[in-house]
Amino acid sequence: MRKGDATLTGLLGVDLNSPGSYLHWSIFTVSLANLVLILVMLVIFGAALLVPFPLGRHDREEQAAAKGQEPAKDGQDQKDTKDTKDGQQGKGAGAVPALSAFTAGGSAEVVAVDDGDATMWTARVRRLGLRLLPPGKLLPDRQPAYVRSWVYVFGVATLAALGVAIVSGFALALGGPDWWHYDPVGHFFNSLHLWSVEMFMAFMVIHLWGKFWMAAWRGRRALTWLTGVVAFIASIVECFTGYLSQQNFDSQWISTNAKDAVNATGLGPFFDVMNFGQMLMWHIVLVPLALVAIVGAHILLVRVRGVSHPLPVHRVRGRAARKAAAAADAAEWRGPTRRYDILKEAGIAGAVVLVLVIVLAAVISSPDVPPVTIQSWAHATPGDFMATSAAELAYSSETATYGPPYDNTPTPAGSGMVQKIIVSWQLMTGVDQPINTAKTFVLTPLSTRAPTEPALRRALARYAAASKAQQVSWAAAYLKVVGHVTFTTGVPSVPKANDGPVPVLVDGELAMARSGALDAALLAHNQFYGTNYTKPLLFLEDGSYFASVGRKLHLLGTEWGVMNETGSYPGQPWLWLYTLWYQVPGFRTSTNVDLIAIYLTGVATILLLAVPFVPGLRDVPRYVPLHRLVWRSWNQGGTGGDPGAGAPRGKGAPTPALSAAARGEPG
Repeated sequence: MRKGDATLTGLLGVDLNSPGSYLHWSIFTVSLANLVLILVMLVIFGAALLVPFPLGRHDREEQAAAKGQEPAKDGQDQKDTKDTKDGQQGKGAGAVPALSAFTAGGSAEVVAVDDGDATMWTARVRRLGLRLLPPGKLLPDRQPAYVRSWVYVFGVATLAALGVAIVSGFALALGGPDWWHYDPVGHFFNSLHLWSVEMFMAFMVIHLWGKFWMAAWRGRRALTWLTGVVAFIASIVECFTGYLSQQNFDSQWISTNAKDAVNATGLGPFFDVMNFGQMLMWHIVLVPLALVAIVGAHILLVRVRGVSHPLPVHRVRGRAARKAAAAADAAEWRGPTRRYDILKEAGIAGAVVLVLVIVLAAVISSPDVPPVTIQSWAHATPGDFMATSAAELAYSSETATYGPPYDNTPTPAGSGMVQKIIVSWQLMTGVDQPINTAKTFVLTPLSTRAPTEPALRRALARYAAASKAQQVSWAAAYLKVVGHVTFTTGVPSVPKANDGPVPVLVDGELAMARSGALDAALLAHNQFYGTNYTKPLLFLEDGSYFASVGRKLHLLGTEWGVMNETGSYPGQPWLWLYTLWYQVPGFRTSTNVDLIAIYLTGVATILLLAVPFVPGLRDVPRYVPLHRLVWRSWNQGGTGGDPGAGAPRGKGAPTPALSAAARGEPG
């Protein structure tokens, strides 16, 4: 932790900042904390399937009234055993808006009017809105009787966690992007943000699991499924940009590793993961707006189409039976209903999530490993720093041979960091952020000190007067001997070689780095408020010290580093599908590993989106009938999964029963 966290440390009941524990299995090395989080999610999902959903007082009264076991009280039978009237507007005709009347299913039928107002655009849009989403559907007070399982809770739990994440993000914004690093109050709000996001993603994944095994895309609900998956993808992007915006070692490590994958797709010039300012704006403005819009569309679709009907206990066989079952799934529910206070449910979920987040934030806080700076690097391993500076002058560093978007190597495809599978997207987009490593990392920063340092000024002049071949030759000669450097009271001594002015240049670079001036000099455009850390991060990555820090923290790609967090924090297990490919033998040693991971993850994502449309894939929930656990109480009521039979109905509820063939029973 950093300055100001001493007070907070005393409040922690669990110290997750200590070194984590890691397990190796087969080809994988993964953190124990990550596995614990995955196990907790599985346990929660299993409990949601197995633990009976409690019956409320009104549920028991409705069941008893339906069975005729007790008389209705004060006309309560007219309220508690009525048919589903999602569009019902209260106890009087005065509650029905003008221009529309609501049917028993909650839809709105337009009432003809005599004047010319009905032809106005405004009136037409209003009627369309009432027809698609009447108030009774938007804020329902009844829901189908089969909606009685803990699995249904995770949708509203996800929304509650999202709300806490947004509010805690607002609180962080009040103090600026870095106040949580040095202020205990800011650190606490960052901890709230971290754990609310962890809950949001965990609940969303569990919600997605549940909807898959319920085959929730049935009955013309494919668009509902699609918006849910797109919301999940947008959430991953939001979390990713959030990690990049932390301004600590995590954000440094993730950005320098992620840049290779982004550059391989050709998006590097447009989505620079090492540009803190750009990533922060994506995180707090662009992605949240898109995410909230997608989530809003998803919720509206759920309200318009309703929740999917129970799957039959027995598999439906035959074309006619399947067709009848599909029609029944798409039909509006006319069966028994139960009370549903949507605002009360949302309020309780929000309160529970908020309490859990506050407890987690107070007990185990959030990680914050300080970033590596060029100054700290020059003090920790000056020999490595000097060798890296010489490599930049010799054009032999990783950045110097990277290829687009930083430079053009002589044979880019297949060399350096350029990746190609059929086509090279990097070469197609070209060089957008040109970097001449000798000038960018060494010569230009040193030129700012030359006016006050005569020896450095002469060395720069001599270097500039030489040919490029001579410059490279000097740097290469220096590289051969710099490994034997010794230090006397911090002053370097390198064996002599035919290295021209390079020793003076490197010594000047080291002095500049130790003073902290080089960090500022490498910020984009040398602006006072510079936020583009591409150049200093590339320079750090060219050395070996930066990688050694990541290795000590178990953040290497061979250790699922994109998923793991520093210390014993869980990290991001929902990224397993992407990080998986970096562990596969053959893939992980390929020069095109990033493109392989992106392509395969893209295929998997397309399949997830296409689940409602792919025969066989969309039928998996029927073959692996976990849905029986979701609708256990409904099936035990004697319906056999048939939404039109065997359950108590509300008064006046015309229930279209499925045929025996549609239920998969003998005719």
